[in-house]
Amino acid sequence: MRVINQTLKRVNHAEIIRYIMNGLLATAIHYGVLTFNIEVVEMPSAGLANLVAAIFGITASFLGSRHFVFKKYQEPIINQATMFGILYATIACLHGVVLYVWTDMYKFDYRIGFIIATVLQVMLSYWGNKILVFKA
Repeated sequence: MRVINQTLKRVNHAEIIRYIMNGLLATAIHYGVLTFNIEVVEMPSAGLANLVAAIFGITASFLGSRHFVFKKYQEPIINQATMFGILYATIACLHGVVLYVWTDMYKFDYRIGFIIATVLQVMLSYWGNKILVFKA
């Protein structure tokens, strides 16, 4: 709880705006690849299509977070990439499970499932990056 309180005190509004911009770009890449996988490649599972798409979105998000959002590119990239990978692997699994349950099990529209999963992702990723990956 103390770490969260300290983090809240250090909120930087310009950083949050950069985070939103980076997230929108990474989400567009993720969604574009997901749509390509489902509509063009015709992957039979939205969950699998989303997992592949998540790799592209996560890569874009990491590079943007490191160089644009948090500007912590002086730190060793391997350390940050490892922590980022762990955080985003967890988030990607959650994203995939949401899409799998929403689309594959309940047969609802994958686009709505994507939005639901992405809202969860946004809530978890900023604080996870701030506290675990690109910490001061």
